[in-house]
Amino acid sequence: MADLRKLPNLSALRAFEAAARHGSFSRAADEIHVTPGAVSHQIRALEDDLGVVLFTRHGKRITITEQGQRFADTIRRSLNEIAVAAEALKIDAKQKRLTISALPSFASRWLAPRLWKFIDLYPDTEVILQSSSHLHDLTRESIDVGLRFGKGNYPGLVVEKLMDDFYYPVASPHYRDGNLPQSPQDLEQCSLLRMDSEASWQPWFEAAGIALAEPSGGLLIEDASMLLRSASDGLGIALTRHTIALQEIASGELVRLFDVVARSPMSYYFACTPEAMAKPQVQAFHHWLRQEVKHFKVLSNWPQPAGN
Repeated sequence: MADLRKLPNLSALRAFEAAARHGSFSRAADEIHVTPGAVSHQIRALEDDLGVVLFTRHGKRITITEQGQRFADTIRRSLNEIAVAAEALKIDAKQKRLTISALPSFASRWLAPRLWKFIDLYPDTEVILQSSSHLHDLTRESIDVGLRFGKGNYPGLVVEKLMDDFYYPVASPHYRDGNLPQSPQDLEQCSLLRMDSEASWQPWFEAAGIALAEPSGGLLIEDASMLLRSASDGLGIALTRHTIALQEIASGELVRLFDVVARSPMSYYFACTPEAMAKPQVQAFHHWLRQEVKHFKVLSNWPQPAGN
């Protein structure tokens, strides 16, 4: 095995190869971001170390010697091999990386608490979970999988419906000192919390068979997690999605009111580009996710809307 301590100074080798390729100390200096004087000094030190003249100098003009040209060719091949090996490592690392984008509420309340199972199965895969309310361009933003809440119309992508979701009211058990509404009609006397970007109360009112007006005024919340927190704090009754409310219901922070549910007009979808779908880590995640959804439906007392 070669003794790496006998190698010439690597910075000097890089400066020499650049000068040999450009035929100029100044252009070599521009490439490696040092001064021409520094390049000249490094090459002079390399010549002293090797005991060989690499360039003949004619004032500011230089001419590479025959020995110098052979040495430069060898260095160039070696540097190219190093560059190819480094690029292969980068590609290999990217192949083991999985970038997932999802709504903040779904990412934090449904996916993240389960994602450790996938990581345990595939410990060599680096998983990056991004949460955003915006619809990402998966190709432009280098996202492998988008878990979307919508109607499934995503042109150019491989799309698969994962599951529906359902709305129902929840409240803190301490809301109004524990005097919770006993029937849907009693909601008329309650503070009904609203979320700006999701379903109105009307579909649930219709499913419950009551004629109440859509709530107006008061607190209007834009984030699903904040909506649940407001309900947990006793500020009112929230209309929430089944999928994201289960943590608070299981802990007792919130209680579900009544047995009536309204199906959401939107569903959860798995989406990715055809190129991403060919990646082994995306296929593995897709398979795991489908199985996880099946288990969730079995274990979460999946709602059955009237008429189903």
